Amino acid sequence: MATATETLDGTTSSVGQVANLPEPANRPVRVLALRSVDGAGGGAEAVLLRTAARLDPAQVRMTVCCIRRCGDGEYDFDRRAAALGIDYCEVAQKSILARGVLPALRQIVAQRQIEIVDAQDYKAAFFAFHLARREGVTPVATLHGWSGHHWRERLLYYPAEGLLAAAFPLAIAVSGEIRDTLVRWGSRPERVRVLANGIDPAEFRRNAATTAQVRTSLGIGAGDVVIGAVGRLAWEKRFDVLLEAMARLLPRRPELKLMVVGEGDRKDALQRQMHRLGIAHRCRLLGHRCDVIDLYQAMDVFVQSSDHEGSPTVVVEAMAMQVPVVATGVGGTAELVEHGVHGLLVPRRDPSALAAAVEQTLGNREATATRVAAARCRVEHELSFDARTRQLEQLYRELADR
Repeated sequence: MATATETLDGTTSSVGQVANLPEPANRPVRVLALRSVDGAGGGAEAVLLRTAARLDPAQVRMTVCCIRRCGDGEYDFDRRAAALGIDYCEVAQKSILARGVLPALRQIVAQRQIEIVDAQDYKAAFFAFHLARREGVTPVATLHGWSGHHWRERLLYYPAEGLLAAAFPLAIAVSGEIRDTLVRWGSRPERVRVLANGIDPAEFRRNAATTAQVRTSLGIGAGDVVIGAVGRLAWEKRFDVLLEAMARLLPRRPELKLMVVGEGDRKDALQRQMHRLGIAHRCRLLGHRCDVIDLYQAMDVFVQSSDHEGSPTVVVEAMAMQVPVVATGVGGTAELVEHGVHGLLVPRRDPSALAAAVEQTLGNREATATRVAAARCRVEHELSFDARTRQLEQLYRELADR
């Protein structure tokens, strides 16, 4: 059960009550995973929740703490954490200066006897740095990528995160591209480890018996061919490029439907674009959904149109669900998908190339089926979330043993 406490400037923190459970002789490492979350979040938040749920409590005892905006009506991280049985707490930030956040975090660190703070974004890295100085915890930076387009993010926040990561004893990058960027920004190569995102292939498995039911519930007709996409409706995801590709495809393939899963600040702009392009009758924005696994089963092609990516979990999910993948070859996507082997990669911001890859996927079923099988095999053998979690436990243990 969580209790609320008041901080200096009216900022509130919710701190769960931790049971006094007996610990094994090999005491687990106590880790605070810290992230600033807006709304329903995205792939990085999903990875964080899965990680916390999969860690071996005999090795690592993780608390997930979120810094959130007061009055954020779309925020549901607390409910998702509770459903997974995760030790969760939060700090609700009322002031843009976040003056009360650090005292609330110091209280959480002391109460839970935290040894390692794993900062999951630039704001969390700032607080992890100060917690290390004041509380003696070991700071770690987990970097999911830099996809924001605001000038403050590009010129101030992201470089500052890189500088902080260089000062930490360990930085975890979700792709080789992020690792290389950190090294360019001053991190010592031996202090940067790459842990690509993965999933549980047993959880993400196609069930042919339910496909027709899912499609019917979504109003998808027997002759419809569904292009699906999953992600935050944010600028860097470039769903506007996907809509442009759809406008090129529909005159030749009127059976196509587009289904986009996710919420974000670009929703109204995308709806206006659909109407301007005359494709609104064949496109649906489904919003935030908790049944994404079922929704994959309604898709005939999965498309990622992003400008930037870290290690996109949704691409791995689509691969596991045996949905043919068409994606922009950006960031960690090109490390997950080998072009022509597991899916088709195209240049970013090129709606014509995106449309052509979709047509190729739908037109050559034999080659597509071969790629789909190879993608599923890759998930089962190389992108296992359990393997990633065991590696993370070892990294935490190595830091604690120092």
